[in-house]
Amino acid sequence: SGFGPIPAEHLDAIKARMRGIIDRNLPIQGVKMLTDTARKIYEGFGMADKIALLDSRPRLYSKIYTIDSLPGYFYGALTPSTGYTPQFDLHPYYNGFFIALPLRTDPTRLQQSVHQEKMFDVFHQYQSWVEIMGVPTVGQLNSKVLAGDASELIKIAEAFHENKLAQVAGCVAEANRNGGVRLVLISGPSSSGKTTFAKRLGVQLRVLGLNPVLISLDDYFVDREKTPRDEKGEYDYEALEAIDLEQFNDHLKRLERGESVDIPRYDFISGTRQWHDNPLQLDERSVLIVEGIHGLNPALTPGVPESRKFKIYVSCFTSVALDNVSRIATSDNRLLRRLTRDYRTRGNDALSTLARWESVRRGEEKHIFPYQENADVMFNSSLFYEISVLRRFAEPILREVPDTVPEYGEAKRMLKFLDNFIPISPEEIPPTSLLREFIGGSSFKY
Repeated sequence: SGFGPIPAEHLDAIKARMRGIIDRNLPIQGVKMLTDTARKIYEGFGMADKIALLDSRPRLYSKIYTIDSLPGYFYGALTPSTGYTPQFDLHPYYNGFFIALPLRTDPTRLQQSVHQEKMFDVFHQYQSWVEIMGVPTVGQLNSKVLAGDASELIKIAEAFHENKLAQVAGCVAEANRNGGVRLVLISGPSSSGKTTFAKRLGVQLRVLGLNPVLISLDDYFVDREKTPRDEKGEYDYEALEAIDLEQFNDHLKRLERGESVDIPRYDFISGTRQWHDNPLQLDERSVLIVEGIHGLNPALTPGVPESRKFKIYVSCFTSVALDNVSRIATSDNRLLRRLTRDYRTRGNDALSTLARWESVRRGEEKHIFPYQENADVMFNSSLFYEISVLRRFAEPILREVPDTVPEYGEAKRMLKFLDNFIPISPEEIPPTSLLREFIGGSSFKY
């Protein structure tokens, strides 16, 4: 940060060095050893971040992976040697570079470098903040938990969310006052916390004198048997066609005219829309908030001019890293949220959630991520302490996965990952927290 774009000759040198490592096909070796021995190895390389993680999770044995004598730790799957990844490229990106890896769906093709200025700014801002808070890595987070600072961490993280929510509400109120915007669209991938964000945004808008009216796109799902299927024959709930667009847009027009509209409720257990006399009506101070994964797709609301919409993208941009080189995938954070919520509210065990997760990811890449930069503002729903809390809920759920099914490997990977976190009790998490949407105990009605 602050050094400007990386010079082309430096990028070429890095690429050549990486290519050399691949061409040498160096073995990636994992060795289980006494933790004291592992600690001394890390000390020899000055790896304070890895030492902090070892010290915060005292175990008799630890595992170290090496490439050409350089030690490291990883919680994901590794190839036997460096020659398994011949396809890659590097592209300049802000003050660093973007590593283009093979597509998950087609290993012969590389990812494209996509300019995502808004998302990068949000992620970078949050990453800088967790560094200021002294919790950029799991080892440092664990150290604070062991020191009895969990309560303070929760309060700080929640206050940060509230501050950002108030800023977003101010932007919405200004757009309403100056541009006549009455439709707020909230989008984001699965388990990003859209529903609670929408409800908390509504509270902030009331403070500013507006009357928020909330609608969830989930309630406009077609009945399960009418849901489109993806290329693998699985239900594609992430497809725009999974929404009854005709009825949704009819309700939108009627609400705009000031009519009273009976809004359906979707029952995820039965897979059907149900009607329970749930009327909504707008007045002159009303702002309609619609939350759902397709909120930023222009095809959702073709009859509303773009100038009359305020678009918000919500996602869980995990900024705490395992150590200085091992980032935590935001999809893993969201998967833990989904496992916990769906087990509690939708009757789904870990096996069914894990079995559907790849389909969910494919749907997000196709139907959600291409529209995220359309947002007027972005909100990071991640709480730096949350995985320490989710561990208490997700571990017993993941342990139910039998070792006779293909999903067992993923369950074991997630359990291994969770073992790095010192558990935090949910007792002091406020009832309005975004995390309560997943672990329960929220003061909001869903």
